[in-house]
Amino acid sequence: MMRLVSVCPAALIMAVLATAVGGVRLANADERNGRLDLYFIDVEGGAATLIVTPAGESVLIDSGYPDNLGRDRDRILKVLRETAGRTQLDHAVVSHWHLDHFGNHAALAGLVKIRNFWDRGIPLELQEDSLFLERVASYRAASQNRSRKLIAGDTLPLQSGTPPLAVRVVAASGDVLANSGPPNPFAGEHVAQPPDVSDNANSLSLLFQFGKFTFLTCGDLTWNVEARLITPNNPIGQVDLFMVTHHGLNVSNNPAFVLAIDPRVAVMCNGPKKGGNIETQQTLRRVKSLQALYQLHRNLALKPEDQTPAAFIANELPTLECQGTPIKASVAADGASYTVQIGASGPVHTYQTRP
Repeated sequence: MMRLVSVCPAALIMAVLATAVGGVRLANADERNGRLDLYFIDVEGGAATLIVTPAGESVLIDSGYPDNLGRDRDRILKVLRETAGRTQLDHAVVSHWHLDHFGNHAALAGLVKIRNFWDRGIPLELQEDSLFLERVASYRAASQNRSRKLIAGDTLPLQSGTPPLAVRVVAASGDVLANSGPPNPFAGEHVAQPPDVSDNANSLSLLFQFGKFTFLTCGDLTWNVEARLITPNNPIGQVDLFMVTHHGLNVSNNPAFVLAIDPRVAVMCNGPKKGGNIETQQTLRRVKSLQALYQLHRNLALKPEDQTPAAFIANELPTLECQGTPIKASVAADGASYTVQIGASGPVHTYQTRP
């Protein structure tokens, strides 16, 4: 089994490249091939993840920063239209009310049809953002005040077939699933941080299940709420693919949480100067089952040996020179395996779903 080790990144590259096929462009998920596709779009340290289901439904979670000459909006539209071949968004989700997560929902709605809006509920104010009411007004207008609130335990109403597809809310507005399930053997790793009063702690967290394949994305959920979700018992179980929480910042990614979900593959949506903290990198290196960590960006502040090898980093250059290469994961129609590819022409790495 391949492990992330700090002493010899070259060994990791050689081991994983043995499972790769170079220069292949994979078929996209649609109603014909039954695949589940996930696109991690580079929004320079914000978040924007597009999922296309086997039934052809599209789900966008978060939408990056506004402004910047429409940079993030246009990157999302390019992946949606040109790469994924979709003409509308069936579901647009806001994980929480920070601008790097809902900054382009309104702009997108002016350019592509969005059928359903989902969020954790719109607060009357946001203490950390004095312009929140002004900013959220455009979201209200785009959704025609019809966005629907999700709470812990809810499911997204997606079309399902064989194998079944389900999306469950595991955390929302600071609430978490009932703490059932087997004991978490890593519960003792939790050391409480000071209370987080920002909206990060209220992030919507979603668990996707497609047959035996599982994908977990938690927005910017922070340390103490992660612990409440996963200790003393683990209601989530172990996952196949994990979107590293909060861009890889160290106010999230509690070891009690990350070690318990034990991902086989992780994708970190960091920026060149945001996220990808060394403490999070060190926690990920401790994950027993981790076979590969992908980063959207090289962390310019870290040494090469302190982050994932260059072959697993989508973008190496600073923001002004960055081409915005996305990362794509694609799950086989039977849910038994999945591939991960950087850009349209990068090597295709294949991973087996947990038995």
